Amino acid sequence: MTENRPQKTILRALAGELQPVPPVWMMRQAGRYLPEYRATRAQAGDFLSLCYNPELAAEVTLQPIRRFGFDAAILFADILLICQALGADLWFETGEGPRLSTIANAADLAALRPAHAVHDRLSPIYETVRLLARELPAETTLIGFAGAPWTVATYMVAGRGTKDQGPAHALMTADRAAFQRLVDLVAEATIDYLSEQVKAGAEVVKLFDSWAGSLKGPDFTDFAVKPVARIIAALKARHPGLPVIAFPREAGQGYVGFARATGADCVALDNSVSPEWAAAQVQIDGCVQGNLAPGHMVTGGDALVAETRRVVEAFRKGPHIFNLGHGITPDAAPENVTLMIETIRRG
Repeated sequence: MTENRPQKTILRALAGELQPVPPVWMMRQAGRYLPEYRATRAQAGDFLSLCYNPELAAEVTLQPIRRFGFDAAILFADILLICQALGADLWFETGEGPRLSTIANAADLAALRPAHAVHDRLSPIYETVRLLARELPAETTLIGFAGAPWTVATYMVAGRGTKDQGPAHALMTADRAAFQRLVDLVAEATIDYLSEQVKAGAEVVKLFDSWAGSLKGPDFTDFAVKPVARIIAALKARHPGLPVIAFPREAGQGYVGFARATGADCVALDNSVSPEWAAAQVQIDGCVQGNLAPGHMVTGGDALVAETRRVVEAFRKGPHIFNLGHGITPDAAPENVTLMIETIRRG
């Protein structure tokens, strides 16, 4: 191993290194399936208060590292905090999820704050990153993150998550120029937001495009590829060598060539594509992350072991970070997480 090669397993995978045992972490690994998370969230009072309390947000980020020894910790926050920082109203309905004031037209868009004005609201998030950079074990990689512009924009237009992102598609059709301005604003704010996370100590950043799968043809290029490429190029110009993971969930064939088109160092894969297909079509361009179905964290047993081994085997010929194909669900059993990790690390 050369002196300049990164030592942490996640960073080695992101640098393109093939490792005999893939590093592992899970999306939403700090979450409601853990009793210690539920206790800390109750202490915070509500979800947003937890996000904006650096000490408690750092605590829930550290909890799965203490329990499971994951190779990476991902900052505990929410992709919609940037909407609030841009001037949208944001709240969470118990049992129903996030709610936002809506962007219905160019006038609503004009009322938002400029991209450079997000930092006052988001400063507690940067403090959480600083705390984590000090408190994480030396071998654990710290991942910062943000939502990709398309996904964030869909929430800002609809005011909530929707099944088909219909309101965003409707605004895109009715006034594509205005929708493009919204995406551009989110992209600019995201560059600054992630850059501050890196300055605070994040070693890797990830862009979550949860609703990329609803974009087809030129729309996928315009709103899933180009904004992400813009963000990655800007971040790498500010922070040379920064690794970036991109997750265009349910992109299907759009996964092919996504790393080349965006400059991402790693493409995260959902579990609607097989690991064998992804190894042949996506991993040829570099590191991939994924893609065990989250349901195995609920059901466990022999199927969990078999599918974990299948994912590891499919991706064994290239750089790979083991993860789920989406976030772990609240009904998951912690002992199944332990079983998954033991299966990966023992072979």
